[in-house]
Amino acid sequence: MTTGKSLSCVLLALISLCARAQQQKMTLEQCRATALEHNRAIAVASLTFEKTAHDAKAFKANYFPKFSLSGSYLYSHTEMNKTLAGNYLPTFVPDLATGELTPNLLTLPDGTPVYNTDGTPVFKEYAYFPDMDISLKLNGSYMVGIRAEQPVYMGGKIRSARKMSLIGNEIAGLNRQLTRAEIIVMTDEAYWTFVKTVEMVKLAEVYRKVVTELLRNVQDAFDEGLKPRNDVLKVQVKVNEAELQLRKAENGVRLSRMNLCRIMGISLVTPVVAADSLEFSSAVGIDRAAGHTERPEYAILLKKNELKQEEISLIRSDFLPQAGIMANYGYVYGLKLNGSPLLNKLSLSAVVSVEVPLFHWGEGRNKIRSAEAERKIMEIQLDDAGEQMKLDLMQAINKCDEAALETELMRKSFEQAEENMKVSRDQYEAGMETLAGYLEAQTVWQQACVNLINAGTSQRYHETYYLKAAGKL
Repeated sequence: MTTGKSLSCVLLALISLCARAQQQKMTLEQCRATALEHNRAIAVASLTFEKTAHDAKAFKANYFPKFSLSGSYLYSHTEMNKTLAGNYLPTFVPDLATGELTPNLLTLPDGTPVYNTDGTPVFKEYAYFPDMDISLKLNGSYMVGIRAEQPVYMGGKIRSARKMSLIGNEIAGLNRQLTRAEIIVMTDEAYWTFVKTVEMVKLAEVYRKVVTELLRNVQDAFDEGLKPRNDVLKVQVKVNEAELQLRKAENGVRLSRMNLCRIMGISLVTPVVAADSLEFSSAVGIDRAAGHTERPEYAILLKKNELKQEEISLIRSDFLPQAGIMANYGYVYGLKLNGSPLLNKLSLSAVVSVEVPLFHWGEGRNKIRSAEAERKIMEIQLDDAGEQMKLDLMQAINKCDEAALETELMRKSFEQAEENMKVSRDQYEAGMETLAGYLEAQTVWQQACVNLINAGTSQRYHETYYLKAAGKL
């Protein structure tokens, strides 16, 4: 029997040792780095930045000629058949003096030309032109060649589109910074919440130990007939409350650990252990002269305003002259006349295209004015957002100052409550303090501990909020 108990103790010790070995002790910086590496939101932001970079390169290609291999084949059963009617054609004879051909006219003995009643001349001889059948077929025509296209002037469309793609890439980069800052805020909140729940477990364990020891002393006194049973029941209630508080705190640790793991993008059952603790002292230097212009949100609004200006240029380009060149070199075969192809050779062709808008009933002017109105709206929103960000930064600075002061006051209250509990315990043991007074001192001490932990956690929260509001994350 003793051997069985010994083996059980050894197994429990080994299991406990393995569990400690598997625990991952992580600092706040390590949690941040893990979250930034595995979080899905930052992955999406990075892919968006990569996409916009490729878009910018794609728009840059519009400055250069485009080459393509083209080919076409025509199948059609349509055939055009036509007969040219025969007729008599006048004849001409060469002039011996000039060598030129002159009409072979019929003349009178005095050399005067003879005319028909309708006034047309009469020729000495006529040549007969018989009827001619013509057959024209399109079937079997094809073309294969290389085509080059080069825009010459597009009203600034290509330049504006290229500039917009570059601005879009910059916005995507700023959005990635913003996502990074938001993830850090989420990680800090989850991390310090986890630290807080761990501290709450420690407090609950200490409080349970205190009231359990008190229960044992009161029970012994009751057994000796020195204390009434009512005192035992009062302390037993406190022990039950301590057990419940400990259970809640342990559940809080499990949930907060799982939430931290979720934000870091790792398994929810990973046994993470926080390496940091609540130091109850400011870890961040507050700069009251800091500005809001370093925030990525503000930079994004600036870029959006710049993007809106380029949109105006892009709209204007639709109503400006446009010119381009297209050249084609290839082999053409087809268009058969009486069975013989009219086209059967390599050829080079070039086309210059120019389009000048003339009148569109005010469409271009109204579209440009609409875009300019949107840009002005964007400027107003930028000014309003800037003022709001200034207000947020000042509020974050004030909250940090208030949180630091609250932590200091709660620390002093805790020290006073701890000293008061010691005095109350000594007086209770000396018979100079009632049990109710001693229990009240314990409750005050416990609440002071809770207030100190909450104040320290809130201080860590507000330090992170300040760094985000100042654009320092």
